[in-house]
Amino acid sequence: MFSMTVDRSLFTRAMARVPAPVTIATTVDASGGRWGFTGSSFSSLSLTPPLVLICLDKKASTHHAFVTAERFLVNVLAADQSDVALRFARSGVDRFADGDMETCEFGLPGLRDAAARVACALHDIVDGGDHSILIGRVEAIHTGDGVPLVYSDRSFGRPVPEATAVGAR
Repeated sequence: MFSMTVDRSLFTRAMARVPAPVTIATTVDASGGRWGFTGSSFSSLSLTPPLVLICLDKKASTHHAFVTAERFLVNVLAADQSDVALRFARSGVDRFADGDMETCEFGLPGLRDAAARVACALHDIVDGGDHSILIGRVEAIHTGDGVPLVYSDRSFGRPVPEATAVGAR
């Protein structure tokens, strides 16, 4: 049997090198309370049926609201929305206080000028160690005009167009 212990700091540093989309997932609980978190572990999962996944720390204050929700909305942030990402990543603040979240698909809070919005019905929850993997069945999509925000090496950026990247070599 092979067993290897991976150094946590090395794992964290390596994963920071992987460019990731920056998203805000939102939901509304049974009493009408709005919940949201910043997530960079967001990906498509299946085309048939259309499924996406997003990961949420089991210790997060938003965890219960999301695992008991019927629906959630993933807002893919535009390149100029890093301030929103930082606000929704903070604990102990009213993440919705700035008023930039509006009622969007299925009555869920969303950003009108997001690069994309993906509205989902909660399809499944899978154990992912210290995170829950929320699998959503996509029910509605909105694609905006903004360039998406990405996160890599602990900083925000924007995708580099291929022509620019090739020319920079």
